Amino acid sequence: MAKFGSIELDYPHNRYNPLLDEWILVCPHRSKRPWMGKIEKKEDHQNQSNETAAGEKLNALSPGGIRANGIQNPLYNSTYVFDNDFPALIDTECPDNLNIDNNNDDSQLFRVQPARGRCRVMCFHPSSRLSLPLMSIDEILAVINAWIGELLKLGPIYRWVQIFENKGAIMGCSNPHPHCQIWASHFLPNIPRKKDQQQRNYFEKYGRAMLWDYVQKELSNEERIVIRNEHWLALVPFWATWPFETMLLPYHRSIQRLNDINEMEKKSLASIMKGLLTIYDNLFEISFPYSMGWHGAPTGPEYFDSKQPHWILHAVYYPPLLRSATIKKFMVGYELCAQSQRDITPEKAAEILRQQNPNKHYKKYDSK
Repeated sequence: MAKFGSIELDYPHNRYNPLLDEWILVCPHRSKRPWMGKIEKKEDHQNQSNETAAGEKLNALSPGGIRANGIQNPLYNSTYVFDNDFPALIDTECPDNLNIDNNNDDSQLFRVQPARGRCRVMCFHPSSRLSLPLMSIDEILAVINAWIGELLKLGPIYRWVQIFENKGAIMGCSNPHPHCQIWASHFLPNIPRKKDQQQRNYFEKYGRAMLWDYVQKELSNEERIVIRNEHWLALVPFWATWPFETMLLPYHRSIQRLNDINEMEKKSLASIMKGLLTIYDNLFEISFPYSMGWHGAPTGPEYFDSKQPHWILHAVYYPPLLRSATIKKFMVGYELCAQSQRDITPEKAAEILRQQNPNKHYKKYDSK
């Protein structure tokens, strides 16, 4: 039974998300109901597609692979980054025939703005078999350095640089090769805009960063902390929406963006990422699906070199699985029409995740 201070929370209640100024409905008793809904096929996306002579899977993101537009990848041996062949955003001026007039009588009902940007794809590793928890610390460190390199390249130009990974077919990932995407835009998207405003309001009121205060309070009881090391911790947020949602963030000092971290912090970040994702994989003994993303202080020509002390860098992980490898959480009905709802309390989710071994992957790979 989850507790908040001395209050037991084994009954329906709302929890406030101060980052987004939203409420989440928590209904712990619903986790006891029998499941008669859809059962997903248990898949390990690392055991699919054609094999090369060396036993590797050959796909469009592999070294030497040919992408849909006919471009062949180089025989890369570490990370590999390229412009998305089918980008959602393009960095060109709006065509003249696109009439954008926000000064007419309907301007508040039919508003249009240009959406310019650049989309990149980053392959984590030359092997399709190795997702992040199966990589070595040095290999994960190469991914972190590549993220920072992209942020340093795109950040001075674009208002927001969104690094995100969709892992697993259940999350819409169409290629099993371990990779992420980077969408840079001249506009500030909805969620970062809300987080920026909410954190700014908190800082102006209290003189401290919201997430800094939040982490210090979480450290006082550790009820929702899943894993930590000398620089970073991962926890199930008090306001988590997805069953096994986690947030990864620093707790030893205020860090605003990925490019602010030093060499020691990079290595410990690689270590805790490996530990957290090993915990995820071990939970249901599958290559655990999720969507993740990094959120740091906004960028762009006016902001990239300026201090934004209301921000604390953090990564969010949103796994869809609920009870097992084959039962997922559906965001439908009440969630779409009213507000987000979860069946298992964040405290119980953190307890379940803590029970998993972060140092030994279920596939028996050496964790060092």
